[in-house]
Amino acid sequence: MLIDSHAHLDSPRYAEDRDVMLRHAAEAGVGAVLSIGIGEGPGEMHQAMDICREFNGKPGMPLLYASAGIYPHNAAEADDAAQAKLDDLLSQPEVIACGEIGLDYYHEGAAHPVQREGLICQLKIAAARKRPILIHCRPKDGATDAWDHLFEVLDEHWASTGLGGVMHCFGGGWEQARRSLDLGFLISFAGNLTYPKAQPLRDVAARVPLDGVLVETDAPWLAPSALRGKRNEPAFVTQTAQTMAEIHQISADDMATATTKNFARLFNLPLGVGN
Repeated sequence: MLIDSHAHLDSPRYAEDRDVMLRHAAEAGVGAVLSIGIGEGPGEMHQAMDICREFNGKPGMPLLYASAGIYPHNAAEADDAAQAKLDDLLSQPEVIACGEIGLDYYHEGAAHPVQREGLICQLKIAAARKRPILIHCRPKDGATDAWDHLFEVLDEHWASTGLGGVMHCFGGGWEQARRSLDLGFLISFAGNLTYPKAQPLRDVAARVPLDGVLVETDAPWLAPSALRGKRNEPAFVTQTAQTMAEIHQISADDMATATTKNFARLFNLPLGVGN
């Protein structure tokens, strides 16, 4: 069984065929998907949970879990009402993680200090609810400032919780991966791992131990190389997992087992695979 550890199932790009897309995932061997609850802003954080409640229990579907969080670009919207909504969502059984949250200095969005404050307030909520976090971190090309600021925040406001989390769609170097692992985070690799020019990322992936790895799609974006330009979907996580298996010189089945165990361990879930 494979798990897609990060997909935006509430995307409007799935509005017409969400059920078909989820069946395709199950047919491809994807047993569970973590549906990311950021929407277009805090007002839509609930949508991932709603999708879980709509589809869980239906035959031929993967098991769905949800997250909730305020994306870095929307950090200025993390007012008292948004924080209260996040706190309530993190109390729901389907919502197993807070995210994706973090810092994005690559795109134009909220000012960097505002992003950091938004991250800190969400870390406090996640800690109180004992939910691991899903981190988005993207610096400007050639810079490491977003990573440096992220680790400063995590060292001060998160490390002591012991809750860990996931570095989503990892794109850093080995130093960032090492620091993440030291903080108890899993490193999640997406479809860009398969791109021809991604050899530096594959070199990092080779150094991450098997007990520190997850795979994801970040669907509907970042389709694997063979499907680049098409709408991504959870079924395609198999291609990233295959690439990861080749990097670690193990079978695809062994990679599926390893990543499923890692997911179950982090979120304390009974996914049919022992710890």
